[in-house]
Formats: sequence, C-alpha cells, structure tokens
Amino acid sequence: MADQRRQNMTNAPMARPGERPSEGLPRLDAVPTPRRLTWTAPAALATALCYGAVQSYWASGHAPSFGKLGTDLLVFPKWGAVALCAAAAVLAQALRTVSRQRTALLVAGWAVSGALLICCPFLLLDVVGSLIPGLRIPFDLTAFLSRTACVSVAALLGAATLSCQRRLWGDCPRCSRTGEPVPPNPFAPPPRWAWWAAYGAVASCWLRIMAQYGLGFGSPGPLTSPQAASLAVFETGFVLAGTVLPLSLVHRWGRTFPRWVPLLAGRRVPRLLPLAPATGISVGLLVYFGVGICQLVGETIHPVPHADSIPLSFLWVAMPAYWLWGLGLGAAALSYHHTTRRPCRHCNR
Repeated sequence: MADQRRQNMTNAPMARPGERPSEGLPRLDAVPTPRRLTWTAPAALATALCYGAVQSYWASGHAPSFGKLGTDLLVFPKWGAVALCAAAAVLAQALRTVSRQRTALLVAGWAVSGALLICCPFLLLDVVGSLIPGLRIPFDLTAFLSRTACVSVAALLGAATLSCQRRLWGDCPRCSRTGEPVPPNPFAPPPRWAWWAAYGAVASCWLRIMAQYGLGFGSPGPLTSPQAASLAVFETGFVLAGTVLPLSLVHRWGRTFPRWVPLLAGRRVPRLLPLAPATGISVGLLVYFGVGICQLVGETIHPVPHADSIPLSFLWVAMPAYWLWGLGLGAAALSYHHTTRRPCRHCNR
C-alpha cells in the first residue's frame, strides 16, 4: 500500500508557486532531501570512532580516576563500550548507504543506541549536581565528559536510524507520515492514553513522596544558607516536574498561556518550553531507575549487608514509582509532540 501511495504521489501534478498541491501530495522527485538525513549518519560514525578510541585507550590500562563513584559507565563498561562504539560505527555507515527497507538494520540501530544510553545512568546525577551544587552530589568532570560523549553517540545513532527510517518508510521521504492530509489543529484534545499517562506520572510522583513520608525524612543535619537554598530549589523543582509539567502536556494551558499570566496571556506556549524538559527528565528517570531496578532485583535475590542500608521495602516502592513517573511523562510528551508539530510543508500531513 505504501508503494501504491508513492506511485500516486509521483504522478500527482505539481502546484503552482504560492499554491498548495491539489491533493496535498507533491511529487517525490521534487521533494528535497532534508539536511538532517545527510549529516546524522556521518556524525554518528565520526563520534563513535573517536569515543571508541578513547575507551580503547582507557580499557587497555590507562583509565583515569573517576572520582567517588569510581567509574564512568555502567552495564557495558570498558571493552563493552568499545564493542558498542564499533557496532555503532558499522551501523552508521550501513544506514548511510542503505537504499531499501531493511527492518533488521533499523532494529539493530535502535538496539545499539539504547544500549549506549543505559551505560550512562549517572548522567542524571551529574546534571542535577551541576545545576544545584549545594546538594553535595559527587561530580567528576572526566566522568561527566565521558558520559556526555557516550550519550552523544547514542543520540546521533538514534537520529541516523530515524532519518533512514523516514527516508525508506511511509509516503513522504521527508517526514515518513502516511494517510491523507488533515488540517493542523494544535488545540485538538490529546488522546485518552495521554491523559492516563500524564495523571499516572503525577500519581507516581506522589507515591514516591508518600513512600518517603512512611520511611521518615530523618534529620538533614546542620545546613548552611547555600545548602538550604539548594535543597529548597531541588524540592520545588521535584514537585513541579511531577505535577505541573505532566499536566501541562495534556491541558490547554500547556499550549496557550492562561489569562492570569502577565504580558503573555492568550499567546501560544513555545512547544519546546514543556517538551524539552519533559523529554530530558523522562529519559533520565527511565535510564537511571531502570538500571537501579535491575540492581535491586539482584540485591533482593542475593542480599548484601550494607551499613545504614535503606529498607528494600522502601526501594521497591520508590524506584518503580520513579520509573513509572518517567514512563508516563515520556508518553505524555510524545502525545504533545504529535499534537503540536507543524504539518510537513511538502506533503501537508
């Protein structure tokens, strides 16, 4: 069916300058290749080779000290990271030259990109610790740069895979969307699953708070003024990210500023204002607490005594709550992205 749509698009007459195509479907040979389809694969190839060379040097016995945490990557450290970088380089080259649909290649691209991403769960701590230094979160610059480079390889490989998928799948080689063009409606209500996801994220955040309340908040000890201010900033951001941010993705006030907002009342909300932090927080929570839950399973099966250890019952409530929070937030962000995106200027979808 996709081939038939492509043939129809190829035979469709071109619109005159300043006019929309008669069916909203331009000729395929008249659609310019988007720039992002040409640079993502070479960038992924170059980044994977450079970072793989650094990891090879470190894995051969020249690794620096990575501060209090003692490592830069988890799950696939050292030679595992080298192998993933090599696979990313091979896949980037293959994605660059493939000329027909190869599902296995796309699946491999997404798999390697995800594997590189889960190597960097501590990047969430790095970001929080650098933004709010008074929280006393361990921070090592070398480890932070290594994790950032690893995430960059994952992101570029994922972008190259998506670009290849868009080029080969769907009706339009620019956006890969299918179906008949529909009038854009940025104020259309989100689907029901997006509402469930957003409110599920809010419920998960409050489940985490209630679990802490059941365990007790303890005594933070003497705090200086900067430390108290940093803690207040963190707690405020925590609550906002768990309540206001998910709800803004499914409510109208997340697309148009409410009347009570000075100077901005009635104006469109820039789509990246809620979308960028929602995506970043979602990915950080899913990766960090996804790896943490896997470690928690191992500790539950084979308990290891720790001094001042937190009860497993608390961890089995708090960590899945964090992970479900990230999952709901990510799903709501995906719905917001699809609802507020602009139609493709070449196929009008």
